[in-house]
Amino acid sequence: MTLLIKNGHVLDPATETDEEIDIFIEDGKITKRGKKLKCKAERVIDAAGSYVMPGFIDLHVHLRDPGYEEKETIASGVRAAAKGGYTTILAMPNTKPVVDNADVVSYVHKKAESEGLTRVLQVGAVTKGQQGEKLADIKGMVQAGSPAISEDGKSVMRTDLYREAMKIAAECKIPVLAHCEDIHLVQGGVVNADEITQKQGLAGITNSVEDVIIARDIILAKETGARLHLCHCSTKDSVTMVKQAKADGLPVTAEVCPHHFTLSTEDMVPYDTNYKMNPPLRTKADVEALRQGLKEDIMDVIATDHAPHTKQDKNQSMQKAPFGIVGIETVAALTYSELVLKGYLTPMQMAEKMSYNPAKVIGSDRGSLEVGKDADIVIFNPKKTYQIDKNNFASKGRNTPFDGRTVTGEVEYTICGGKMIYEKEMTGEKA
Repeated sequence: MTLLIKNGHVLDPATETDEEIDIFIEDGKITKRGKKLKCKAERVIDAAGSYVMPGFIDLHVHLRDPGYEEKETIASGVRAAAKGGYTTILAMPNTKPVVDNADVVSYVHKKAESEGLTRVLQVGAVTKGQQGEKLADIKGMVQAGSPAISEDGKSVMRTDLYREAMKIAAECKIPVLAHCEDIHLVQGGVVNADEITQKQGLAGITNSVEDVIIARDIILAKETGARLHLCHCSTKDSVTMVKQAKADGLPVTAEVCPHHFTLSTEDMVPYDTNYKMNPPLRTKADVEALRQGLKEDIMDVIATDHAPHTKQDKNQSMQKAPFGIVGIETVAALTYSELVLKGYLTPMQMAEKMSYNPAKVIGSDRGSLEVGKDADIVIFNPKKTYQIDKNNFASKGRNTPFDGRTVTGEVEYTICGGKMIYEKEMTGEKA
């Protein structure tokens, strides 16, 4: 199929392109770029007034498959990803069974390929069964296509074991995606530890729960040479430590999720489990530090930590309900509304943190609109204002604190490998 995207404002961090030009696609590749291209195409999209960016890449998604298909399936997950503007997503390994061997990696990859939508890369677990006692078959999973390892959902508390995993990751030239949580400091906490949550009588999670492990993991990265990527950073000191690690020349990157740069504990509806996530929502000071960290390019990536749960799962007390919210369909609008429109990011930085930088973290040549690259493209309308409606999600999950929130910015088209995998039309949506 040949496709011409004309009149769009192209934002391509790889080439520092920030201007209105046309893009021509044939056989799944970008073959021409320039002003007022004269190309015959089977389809023409007039992207006037919209940004044309490299397809988004999410380093942090829970697809729940295998084992928890009542929460999400690979099919529903990739539909949600396509709607969110994502052409590549990394699936976390805390499924049932845990993704700790090549066979489960291959299962996910084949199932995702059969859907023909967003590209899925399955992350491998660090330890067998995520039990923290014996290393998983890291090399076997890498050979099967895993782009990274992670114990996401928890930290490997045995430092000696984690150091060995980092050595293997360095040898395999893959990053370690680190969920930073000292389980011994959690002490039954379910929300942030501050005055607001204390008044509600809820057990709190202090910043030290996250910060202690961030410090440990940076030290291990320095010793082993492993590339360390810090997941869902939520504290002001996480920004300080990442800044220092980069100043020291260490291979450390970090991500921030929309809920952490948008909401604080002051925004929580008391006892509403849609505000329960791990790490928890923090204070306004933490939120501002994260925003500044993104603005100053200390924090490299915006990821979602998309974590769908059933209504029954979340319809419990704050103590019993599981952590996690969905986010892959709301991230682009929240990023534009909360960071771009408020002056923290430029539109180019949005493209960097949602596409170009994530690609660099996993050593991919995607995240670019250069001639010769696969045509992974998102067309984003920065003028559309609307209310988020969880009932319109493609994901099976409806667990979001953003239902009814007014946002600006909407994904209009998502193109993966030259194939249209999502488009929003005047008459509705299709994916």
